[in-house]
Amino acid sequence: MSLACGLPLLECVYCLGCARWAWKRCVHSGHHDSATWGHAAAADFAPVPRMCRLVMANYAPPDLLAAPPLLLDPACVVRRRTYADTGGRVTPYLVYLDHAHADIVLALRGLNLGRESDYALLLDNRLGKRRFDGGYVHNGLLRAAGWVLDRECDLLRDLLDRYPEYTLTFTGHSLGAGVAAMLTMVVVLNLDKLGKVERGRTRCYAMAPARCMSLNLAVRYADVINSVVLQDDFLPRTATPLEDIFKSILCLPCLLCLRCLKDTCIPEDAMLKDPRRLYAPGRIYHIVERKSFRCGRYPPVVKTAVPVDGRFEHVVLSCNATMDHAIVWIEREGQRALDLMLEKERAMAAPSNQRMERDETAVPREHVEEHKVALRRAATLSVSGMASIYGTFDDGPRPERSESFPPPASSRQQPRVSWNDLIEQVFDKDEDGQIVLRSPSPS
Repeated sequence: MSLACGLPLLECVYCLGCARWAWKRCVHSGHHDSATWGHAAAADFAPVPRMCRLVMANYAPPDLLAAPPLLLDPACVVRRRTYADTGGRVTPYLVYLDHAHADIVLALRGLNLGRESDYALLLDNRLGKRRFDGGYVHNGLLRAAGWVLDRECDLLRDLLDRYPEYTLTFTGHSLGAGVAAMLTMVVVLNLDKLGKVERGRTRCYAMAPARCMSLNLAVRYADVINSVVLQDDFLPRTATPLEDIFKSILCLPCLLCLRCLKDTCIPEDAMLKDPRRLYAPGRIYHIVERKSFRCGRYPPVVKTAVPVDGRFEHVVLSCNATMDHAIVWIEREGQRALDLMLEKERAMAAPSNQRMERDETAVPREHVEEHKVALRRAATLSVSGMASIYGTFDDGPRPERSESFPPPASSRQQPRVSWNDLIEQVFDKDEDGQIVLRSPSPS
C-alpha cells in the first residue's frame, strides 16, 4: 500500500524536476552569459573584423583577395599553405604582412567538414591527456601548433627582425582558433626562439574557439589571447569532449540537450575545481544581438570580460546556435558592432586627442586591472594551478616563461630546435606510463 502511494509522489517530483530544468534551459538566452560584463571600446575591438577577413582569405582563390569583402593586398601574402602542403596535420593557413596596421598575421581557417584529417585532429584528445604549463590543453591542437611553428619559425623571426615595430598576431576560426591559441601560448613561453620578441608584441584573436585549455591557463593568458563569440554559438559553450560530438554528428541536437541536462545538475563549484575541464581561452568578447522573447536581430553590442565563474558554462538551446558559429556572420556582425561604437563616439563629440589619449592609456590600464581581479578570483576559488608563481598579484612583471621549459638560447647561431621536441621536453612519464608535468630543476 505504501509503495503504491509512493510511486505517484515520486513521479510528481520527477515531473516537477524536469519541468524546472526545461524552464531554466529554455529561458536561458545567450545574452545572459555576459549580462554583467562591461562594454568593449571601439579601439580595443577594432582588429576583430579585420582578423575575420584574414581568416576568410584562406577560403578564397588568390585572384579574389582584393575583391570585397576581403579587400586584401595579394602582394602582402607572404606564405600560403593548403591541405596539400600541411598533409592534414593542420588546417590551411596564410602569413599576411599588414603594413597599414603594422602587423604580422598568421591566420588559420576553420574545420572542413569534408576532410577526415580535420576530424582526426579534433579527436586526438581525451580528458586530462595533455598537461602544459601547469594546466591542461587539447592534445591534437597543441601538436598542430608545434607543426606550424616548425615550418614557419624562421619566416616569422625574419619578419620580426625586418619590422621591429610590428606586432605578431595569431588568429583562426573554430578548429583554427584553438590552434592559434596554442601557438600563442607556446610562443610566449619561448620568446627567445623568435629573436627576443617581447610579450607585448604577441597577441591572439580566436574566433568561435573550441574549449581547448583549462581555466587557470585561460585566465593567465588573458592578456595576450582574446576569444570572440557571437551570441548563441554552441562550440565555446560545449564542454562535451569533441570526440563525442563528432561521433554523434547525426544527432547533435539530442547530444546538446543531454549535455544541458548534465550541466544543469553539476554544481558550478565542482566545474571550476575540476582541473581537467577545458574552456574557451583568454579574454572573451561577446557579440550580443538577440534577447529573450524578442524576435529578430537588434543592433549588436559587444561585451567583454576575463570571466572566471560563468565562462560560457551552459549550452544555449537556440535555433541560431550553429549559424552563429559561421565566420561570415562573425565578421558581418562584428563590423556592424564596430561601426555603431565608432558612430557613438563621434556623436559624443569628444576631441580626437582626448579619444586617442584614452585609447592609449585608459583602456590598457582597465584591462590590466580586470586581469588582476580575474587572477585573484581564480585563486579565491582554489582553481587548480593558480597558487603557483602565476598567481602573484603584485604590480611587478609577470613571468614570461615557464620554469619547466629549457633555458633560453644565448644566440641565434645555436642548433635549431624542433618546436615539437621543445613541447615534448615539458613532459615526463610516471611509473604507469602516464604523462606528468616535469618538475623544475633545483637550480
